[in-house]
Amino acid sequence: MKLDAWVEAARPRTLTAAASPVLVGSGLAIGDGVFRADAFLAALVGALAIQVAANFANDASDAARGADPADRVGPPRMVASGRISARSMWVATWLAVGLAAAAGIWLIAIAGWVVAAIGVASVLAMLTYVGGPIPYGYRALGELAVFVFFGLVATVGSRYVHDASAPRSAWILAVPMGMLAAAILVANNRRDIDTDARVGKRTLAVVLGRRGTERLYAVLTYGAYVVIAAAAVMGLTPLLTGLAALLAPFAIGPNRTISSGAEGIALIPVLAQTARLELWTGAALGLAAAFGA
Repeated sequence: MKLDAWVEAARPRTLTAAASPVLVGSGLAIGDGVFRADAFLAALVGALAIQVAANFANDASDAARGADPADRVGPPRMVASGRISARSMWVATWLAVGLAAAAGIWLIAIAGWVVAAIGVASVLAMLTYVGGPIPYGYRALGELAVFVFFGLVATVGSRYVHDASAPRSAWILAVPMGMLAAAILVANNRRDIDTDARVGKRTLAVVLGRRGTERLYAVLTYGAYVVIAAAAVMGLTPLLTGLAALLAPFAIGPNRTISSGAEGIALIPVLAQTARLELWTGAALGLAAAFGA
């Protein structure tokens, strides 16, 4: 298969959801004086590998359920379009899981078996999002799962692997990271609301409707910066992390687009803008935590 098909299947724009919390957790570790470069690299590789595996599995599972019709707006799905076979996609999924497991073994040696529990839970969540007999992504639970795994688990876990501790600041900064990660999925599902509803995929966007989804997106994007600023002012996180709240104006553009009545292809940029916003925020929080403890 052509390399570009595999790159498309990996959905690189979504990988910021995996990388950003690692930046935050590692920045906190630097500020606390416990940073380990090997832990950072293993956590980053593991997080990216699980995200790629999830994207591959979703491509194959959605195609099997007929959830990617020909008129679907957005990046083309490789299995549904016939560019990659379902078998090849599942093989690639398990190869990515294997890479994540290899990184996890190194992290287990550093931080213990809590890391193994995190890894197993992450793989199960990945496989059952749109796969298995009761896919929770079809039951309006996708955003909650993203908040938990790409916010709480990823951020706190990325801090934990350095010295097997999970300080309060990691839990608090995990909240805005989870909110922004969930906002990426909200943007994606708002774009696909019509096709998802037609094929019986009851995402949270389908349940809430257009206006409800747009309000949720605003709460997640703007609310993330309220949490960041409030935590810093209250002394719950390093004071310098409050500077990341200055990125809040960059949420105005995608919010205007998503609430303007735009549909279909006009909403595609919102996904990229949200992913970029999360990456900037993760980098800003990580840098501030590293120098502002």
